[in-house]
Amino acid sequence: MYTKLCKTLARACMWLGIAGLVLVIAAVSWQVFGRYVLNNTPTWAESLALLLVLYITMLGVSVGVRDSGHIGLESLLVLAPDGLRLKIEFLIHALVVLFGVAMAWSCASLAESVWSYRLPTLGISEGWRYVPASIAGVLIVLFSIEHIIALARGQEVEPAWG
Repeated sequence: MYTKLCKTLARACMWLGIAGLVLVIAAVSWQVFGRYVLNNTPTWAESLALLLVLYITMLGVSVGVRDSGHIGLESLLVLAPDGLRLKIEFLIHALVVLFGVAMAWSCASLAESVWSYRLPTLGISEGWRYVPASIAGVLIVLFSIEHIIALARGQEVEPAWG
């Protein structure tokens, strides 16, 4: 049940990332069209594209943790005996959980501290820049816990896109 939830969340993140990429392309295209055809550059387009890149990146990072698409130094781990390797893998996922908690907490605090400031070109709170990293931190925690459960059961987490 938990694995199914995590897989659904990861797939939703990927679909949101794809939609975000389409919106980035549209915003940048509109900016180029406005600048070179209309001779009136829309100032909001660049800010929107930069904000969308944050959301796309953070969603992708969290899915990368779930699908083990992140950079790992597994060459030494492969050489370790099975018992030691399993303990190290548990430790790695536990450290990633701690990182996700710290990331979610810190970014939520940052968002709260700047919430009253506005992005002038978009007219929205400056805090929206920190929301994606906070969400990604929570997702990283959830996905790392899924890996810990899978390790305890002697299973592997099935990638979300496949």
